[in-house]
Amino acid sequence: MFIGRKQELQVFDRLYRTDHFECMVLYGRRRVGKTALLRTFIEGKAAIYFAGVESNERQNLENFSRAILESVKGSPAGATFTSFQSGLEFVFQRAEQERMVLIIDEYPYVARSSPSLASTLQVLIDNYRDRSRLKLILCGSSMSYMEDEVLAYKSPLYGRGTAQMKLEPVDFFEACAFFPHFAAEDKAIAYGLAGGTPQYLLQIDDQLSVEENLKRMYLDPSSFLFEEPVNLLKQEVREPAIYNAIMTAVANGANRLGEIADRIGEETNTCSTYLKNMIALEIIEKETPYGEKAAKKTLYRIVDPMFYFWYHFIPENSSLIARGAAELAYQRISSQLNDYMGHIFEEICKQYLWRQLLAGQSPVLFVSLGRWWGSDPVTRRQEEIDIVGAQDKDVALFAECKWRNELTDAGVLTTLVRRSRLLPYSKAYYYLFSKSGFTEGCIRMADELGNVTLVSFPEMFGKEV
Repeated sequence: MFIGRKQELQVFDRLYRTDHFECMVLYGRRRVGKTALLRTFIEGKAAIYFAGVESNERQNLENFSRAILESVKGSPAGATFTSFQSGLEFVFQRAEQERMVLIIDEYPYVARSSPSLASTLQVLIDNYRDRSRLKLILCGSSMSYMEDEVLAYKSPLYGRGTAQMKLEPVDFFEACAFFPHFAAEDKAIAYGLAGGTPQYLLQIDDQLSVEENLKRMYLDPSSFLFEEPVNLLKQEVREPAIYNAIMTAVANGANRLGEIADRIGEETNTCSTYLKNMIALEIIEKETPYGEKAAKKTLYRIVDPMFYFWYHFIPENSSLIARGAAELAYQRISSQLNDYMGHIFEEICKQYLWRQLLAGQSPVLFVSLGRWWGSDPVTRRQEEIDIVGAQDKDVALFAECKWRNELTDAGVLTTLVRRSRLLPYSKAYYYLFSKSGFTEGCIRMADELGNVTLVSFPEMFGKEV
């Protein structure tokens, strides 16, 4: 079942409709849905789909030959091309007669097994680009390889691409299409369990309760997701044990470099190297207070909700899960789920604000959103604002996000207004996001101020975003 990705499909269709050569570079994290997107795109089209394997050149060449022979009418029956150059040249020549798509999926596997492949493609593209209608798509999950060996200036393919796309996880509002029968709150929790990775979202069954889904996805040792983060790290890094220790520490509140090093018993220089690798893999990100670049204030946070949930809850409950005590493990997790969802709700609110901006419905034309924290010079207390987004040096929006079962009161708005004055913006707009709604006092105060938008969580689905 393929869900969403309408904008991405429109990009591919636009390239397909041209009457000249196109080369698209598609890359993104594992499980993000690249292959499903490509297979959906080529439905009903003259296309060759070839997926590289982590093997030698001969094996990949045989598979490439088979893909061509099975897809192109009039191919020499039963033949195997003697080289990638002969196979590729055959495809380029056929595309002089008709519009054709060639997908090389997991391109890094093929290119590593055949070091001359990039140069071969360079020569063929230069020779045929003016008369071939081939739509070549190079796809890969190794983001570092695709960026360094395909898109970078030093690559033989530099300048030959006509488009590139980094496929990101879907946002919360797109993810909701995977579980349309859930109530609003359950949709948020489901997103908190799976994040925006389509392969993980497909593990959710909206005919079951959130509790049943959580148990089935994470508390069953035979489930797809039970060891997924660990298995993914093993594919991407050496010494996964240290990476796992760092991830567990960050997921459980050790967000500064020194705290992480102390928690796992490693030197800060060692931890810094591992953190850089995880930032490159887009599993962890660095965070500084909005508008600041102070290295001493840098925090580290897990980007993907599935990784965050797994490392926050599963390692500490692994003994219970291994012994089949899923119910006991669930009780421990469910008692902390509301606190965990506070972080997820902040991310959902950011996505909502971005959608408002793109729809032309934001009072502030911000260029980025982030969290701010710092010291109040008067009280010397540490203060924090969930979301800040500035239009320029004068205008900014400030938002507070409350995932609580009670109504959000005027005190929250008062605190947000006070904290916003710690930042150097003369004109402010305020947003309060609340899971459960707002007290009459809060609504009255928002009306009096006039520059406040109150958004209850269920309203996010009713407004045009």
